[in-house]
Amino acid sequence: MRTSTEGAGTGTPPRELVSDATKPAELLGEILFWLDEAKAEKLVSIDLEGKSSLGDYMVIASGRSDRHVGAIADQLQKKLKERGVGRVRVEGLKTCDWVLIDTGDIIIHVFRPEVRDFYNLEKMWQAERPGDTSH
Repeated sequence: MRTSTEGAGTGTPPRELVSDATKPAELLGEILFWLDEAKAEKLVSIDLEGKSSLGDYMVIASGRSDRHVGAIADQLQKKLKERGVGRVRVEGLKTCDWVLIDTGDIIIHVFRPEVRDFYNLEKMWQAERPGDTSH
């Protein structure tokens, strides 16, 4: 999900994504860029406002294999650390079937494709709440 070719291949997000992002939406843009740069597949971002107090956004992505999932997670951790995002929690690196990276405001799930299909988080979190008539 590149919004510009500027910065492509340099490890630096395009200028419009580089900032002193303290807002979750700005960090989300950077995370999506980094995932794309790591060749993560089928990126989905879900706004959790009004759905959960777990965070502001959830990102779901796939890696082609357990090695790719691990590499994506490692690269994302490195970028978040360089970016100054503190207290990042990571789970699942031992097997790399499903790695969860929690920044506090944004929860990132990186799956192997068959594990992603099994849990189908998109369906669960994109569903409207019962009685929600705002859409």
